[in-house]
Order: sequence, then structure tokens, then C-alpha cells
Amino acid sequence: MALRPVQVNIKAVDAAAVGRFWAEALGWSITGGRPGVTAYVGPAGDLVWPDPDFVGVDVVTVPEPKGAAKNRAHLDLATTSAAHQAELVARLESLGARAVDIGQGDVPWKVLADPEGNEFCVLEPREIYRDTGPIAAIVVDCVDPGATAGFWGEATDWIPHMVTDDRVLLRSARDAGPYLEFFGTPGAKTVPDRVHLDLLPYPGDDKEAEVTRLRALGAADLDLGQGDVPWTCLIDPEGHEFCVLASD
Repeated sequence: MALRPVQVNIKAVDAAAVGRFWAEALGWSITGGRPGVTAYVGPAGDLVWPDPDFVGVDVVTVPEPKGAAKNRAHLDLATTSAAHQAELVARLESLGARAVDIGQGDVPWKVLADPEGNEFCVLEPREIYRDTGPIAAIVVDCVDPGATAGFWGEATDWIPHMVTDDRVLLRSARDAGPYLEFFGTPGAKTVPDRVHLDLLPYPGDDKEAEVTRLRALGAADLDLGQGDVPWTCLIDPEGHEFCVLASD
């Protein structure tokens, strides 16, 4: 039994505008994107959901703007050359992104925020990300990368590709699409995030059985006032929110 990471969920006051930003940023297509409607961003062409290789971006409307706290999850975007990195940063800024200082210091990657303040990075060229597509990695800040990655490795069928004391990378067993990176960061999570992962059972697997399995692994239920919905909201052992979607 296992679950598939199928989309990154981003909360936004104006989901249509933020969805359009991410579609332009990634060179992907957008479905929905009208005021008050969820905007799904996935690889260009005919919509295939869930995509067999890539993790989409699902932007949902919420009433409250992002607070000052940095998100504990963010996207890293891949580039193929220094010129590509500079061009992408300039294009993103023309679309409404802005440079932000999160204490990164002098680093070769660029830290930006989308039009509603959700942080992301535009990486310098790295060989490991040469075949990921536009999203190199979904990065999760955590106090204990090894333990947190262990939970997510059990929750999904993604396997380790790099393990150090302060950084663990997982990737789909298909060896395609983005990495899921757990990055060591001091300080425990204290506020709800604007960015989280949505997981989906494989065809034929039972969603409730999967949720029960996740609880046994250390997940806990999360009440966001969602009411009676077909998905289940949970937190991992370090408090990172995620949802298990219904298969139908």
C-alpha cells in the first residue's frame, strides 16, 4: 500500500491570479482559474490527472492573506544554465514575483515570492535536477529530516536518492518528475502553512485504509473547519499539513 503525491496545494486570496502566475512560471496549462474557482496547473497539453510523472499545482481560494511567517514548504525551480536562471528570474519578476530575504545570505540560487508572498527558489544549474521538468523539488523544512523523510517514504512509494544529516531527497519509484526534499531547519513548526502536498491512493486501494495506515505511522487528524469533504486532512509527525484525496 502506498500513496502518490499528485499536487502541491497553494492557498491564495486570488486563486485565479496566483494560478495564472504559476502556469506562466512553469510553462504549463491552467484549468479553472476563474474568480472563486480552484485553479489547477499541470503540464501543457490535454489535462491528465493525476499526471504519471509530474506533480501539479492546485491553487485554492482562502479569505485570509499570507502572514509574515515563512512557509515551511516551497518549490525549487530548475534551470539549465546561468543564462537560463537569469532569464527565468527576470521573467518571473515581470509576472509579479519579488525578491525576498529569508536570511539566505550569499547563495547561488535566487529566493523569490509569488504575487501573494509564497516563497520559492530558482536554483542554479544542478546535474541532479536535469530531468525533473520545471519543478526541481518540493522542499519541506523540518527539525529532523531523517525521521520526517522516513515517515514520507513509508506514506508514499518514493525512495531515497540522497541522505545526509541535514538533507534527505526522495523521488518517485519511476525515477521521474521532481524530488521531495526534507531540509534541516532549526525551530519547530508553529503556524499553519500556505503550501502543502495532496496525496492520492492508487487505483483499487482503499482511502480509509490508507488513512488508518498513516495514523499508525504517526500522522494525526487536522480540523481546519473543512466539514464533510471527500478528502482527509492530516499532519505528519512534525506538524506539516497534507491531504489524502478520494480516488473517485
